[in-house]
Amino acid sequence: MAFLVSPGVQVKEVDLTNVVPAVATSIGAIAGAFQKGPVSTITTITSEEDLIQNFGKPNASNFETWYSAANFLQYTNQLKVVRAESGIVNAVASGTAILIRDTDHYKASFAAGEASVGEWAARSAGTWGNSLAVSICATSTAYEQVLSSSNLTVTEDAVGSTSIAVDDIDLSNNVINVGDIVSFFQDSAAATPVTGEEGKQYEVTAVNTSTNVMTIKRLDDPNGGGVHNIIPDNSFIRRRWRFYDRFDGAPGTSAWATQNGRGSGDEMHIVVFDETGDISGFDVDSNGNRQNAILETFANVSKNPNAKTAQGGTNYYPNIIYNQSQFVFWMDHNSGGSNWGTDTTSAYTAVDTPTSSSLASGTDDYAVTAGEIELAYDKFSDTESVDINLIIGGPSSIVGNTASAMDTHVTMITDLAEKRKDCVAFVSPYRGATVNVTNDNTQAENVKAAFDLCPSSSYVVFDSGYKYMYDKYNDEFRFVPLNGDIAGLCANTDRVADSFFSPAGFNRGNIRGAIKLSFNPNQAQRDILYRARVNPVVNFPGQGVVLFGDKTALSKPSAFDRINVRRLFLLMEKAIATAAKFQLFEFNDEFTRAQFRNLVEPFLRDLQGRRGISDFRVIADASNNTGEVIDRNEFVADIFVKPARSINFITLSFVATRTGVAFTEVGGA
Repeated sequence: MAFLVSPGVQVKEVDLTNVVPAVATSIGAIAGAFQKGPVSTITTITSEEDLIQNFGKPNASNFETWYSAANFLQYTNQLKVVRAESGIVNAVASGTAILIRDTDHYKASFAAGEASVGEWAARSAGTWGNSLAVSICATSTAYEQVLSSSNLTVTEDAVGSTSIAVDDIDLSNNVINVGDIVSFFQDSAAATPVTGEEGKQYEVTAVNTSTNVMTIKRLDDPNGGGVHNIIPDNSFIRRRWRFYDRFDGAPGTSAWATQNGRGSGDEMHIVVFDETGDISGFDVDSNGNRQNAILETFANVSKNPNAKTAQGGTNYYPNIIYNQSQFVFWMDHNSGGSNWGTDTTSAYTAVDTPTSSSLASGTDDYAVTAGEIELAYDKFSDTESVDINLIIGGPSSIVGNTASAMDTHVTMITDLAEKRKDCVAFVSPYRGATVNVTNDNTQAENVKAAFDLCPSSSYVVFDSGYKYMYDKYNDEFRFVPLNGDIAGLCANTDRVADSFFSPAGFNRGNIRGAIKLSFNPNQAQRDILYRARVNPVVNFPGQGVVLFGDKTALSKPSAFDRINVRRLFLLMEKAIATAAKFQLFEFNDEFTRAQFRNLVEPFLRDLQGRRGISDFRVIADASNNTGEVIDRNEFVADIFVKPARSINFITLSFVATRTGVAFTEVGGA
């Protein structure tokens, strides 16, 4: 406290309202191969719809990982996902495809046009990007142009389209392109249509530059018919950009450029569209024509890097694409223009024909190696920056459908949980242990033998197999590992009770979405599995599919061989450690120690009242904070708790007595 050196009033505040805070206990984490999405970076997902939007839909190669994540989200709404980095690259406009892991990687390595892959790249790696195409309309001429021809030779094709040979228009100069919209007029102002052509528009479906012939189809003819009239010579052809009707008008000079004297012709329109229909689902029409479904449009964006919108935000087209596009990254300027990306007072050199870039060369790789999946899970290793509670192992056969491959995967997951010591991991047996194995005794032996290879840990939970569920995205039934559901049951237990309650049993252990199980253990098999640290999942007729065990993977007898006890201690350790941080750099005296006790004891009394513990004691005084401890700048607190135990075994004794016998005589109260 500062001392007053002259008369005055000094006001100060002392905050003694600190408490042990509430902490998250239901945040899931999973890593694996996905169809699309950021690579080697953590993305928070809140719903199945969110999972689809960020990482795509399940397919035959990744459905086990995908549904492990989706099944967890049936029970809660917070999951952190890492897409494994394998042999995947982003689709690009030209050149050799590259991997752009995420937006940070893009900003650091490619945002200034460093890659030689053309103008555009898909937003994330995978073959999904090969469906994308980007069209640019950079000038008013590219938007719309009237061309004259002294001679038109019209030939009706057998398929209903029309081939037109034109004079005075050199089609090799890309004046007319596939996808352009054309119509025919008698005058250069395109005011008077050719007789019989009123209101008719045609899409250019092919351009033969060697013969100067274009092929067109009627837009409003359900049969795709071509020109049904003789187009006279010396007619005029109005060519429009294929997406002209999606914008209010042609691009020109922005109001910002005019007001600031920054050159002319800076505006452009951009369209991102689905060229193959694989993304939108609109593949071809009834006549076999591609739909080219529009995914995104960006109107009147600028080529000037300093351009602003009327609201003061950036209007520079690479920035707009980076900030707003869900499908593509800008990679380079169009080579036909000049001054693009330059703050100039001169005109931007025109690109007077629409340009279209089809993306290609994107690749998938779902066969991730053990090292690749471990690197993906390693993204969760930092406890200070990444808060997770429930690690979902996904398919234990992800790196091989054998017990030894499963051991590699489970050991990696165990090492992560043991390193963090603030979360619980969930793993299932390898697929071949139970799926399509007809003998249930063999299934039990396979599961036990596989988990016998796995390390002992109170931070890991084993389950007995796979559930059979409906894949609505591919219209088929699939076997999916149960660990996503078991982790979900723990999250649901947090919601309906507390994290220190058992997630097993008929009250809180019902598995959702299960039609049947790959392995439905009977009582004798459950006895074998439970002794082997494996929690059976059982399909009880009329009662559903239920988690019927709450053991951790700890092999030695201990209170920590139960899920509820392990999660109770994680809750206490995380909450009290968070509160204890505020004792750092304070004095180790009785005041600080009393303050710490006053923080912790109400928190533990609350846990006791909520049935998590039966008794506790907190020691933080001179007995364990001796002079030697104080001199080492340390603070020691010993917290003793008696955890509540879940009931695993029930004994009911029914005793029959003669009518005249008093119950007190045979042990009754």
